[in-house]
Formats: sequence, C-alpha cells, structure tokens
Amino acid sequence: VQPVESGGGLVRPGGSLTISCTDSGNSLDTYSIDWYRQAPGKPRDLVATITNRGVIDIQNFVKGRFRVSRDNVKNTIYLHMNDLKPEGSAMYYCLARRLIGGVRDESWGLGTQVAVSS
Repeated sequence: VQPVESGGGLVRPGGSLTISCTDSGNSLDTYSIDWYRQAPGKPRDLVATITNRGVIDIQNFVKGRFRVSRDNVKNTIYLHMNDLKPEGSAMYYCLARRLIGGVRDESWGLGTQVAVSS
C-alpha cells in the first residue's frame, strides 16, 4: 500500500480540521492506521491509532480534542482535530501497518501540513 494524506491547512487556534489518509489503489481494510505528527526539530510523535477492527487509542495530549475514524467503503481514515492549539502545528503522517505471518508490513505517507496560527 501507499497511503496518502490530505486535508491539511491553516487554522486558527481553537479551530477544527479533519485530515484524511487513503490509498487509491489498495485496500486499507486489513491495516491498522497510526497518525503521527512531527514539528520542525522535534521527534515524530504518535497521536492516535485505529486498528483494522476499529479499536481506537488516542494519546493523552490530544485526548478529548482529537478523534479518529475510518470508512472502509471510502477506504479512508480520518483524524478529526478540534480545539487546535499552536503546538499542534506539524506535519501529520499516517502509517499503515499489519502483521502477515509474523512479518511487519508497513508504509508511511508523505504527510500533510497543519498550521495553527492566528
């Protein structure tokens, strides 16, 4: 698979934005999807996960503000971000991963930029 992120942009503090992860040529149904973000000069941090079975985990630093969902008909995974803060400015990446016969099969997207600024 080759996931592609989209939907990034400029949003004011306190605003909302939904970004997407999809693959036009391959099904993501069997993949768990992790959303990461990375600001310049900082490590890439895990933000949220949704497994292929729909189990969701949101990291504490965005819990209550961010939500993740998937639409297998549209082959798209969404990260819904509310009450965005300036520290949320980063490149957001999705990672598609699964285990096949004990072997890790994973692929990163190229990211979508989110800027939170007034």
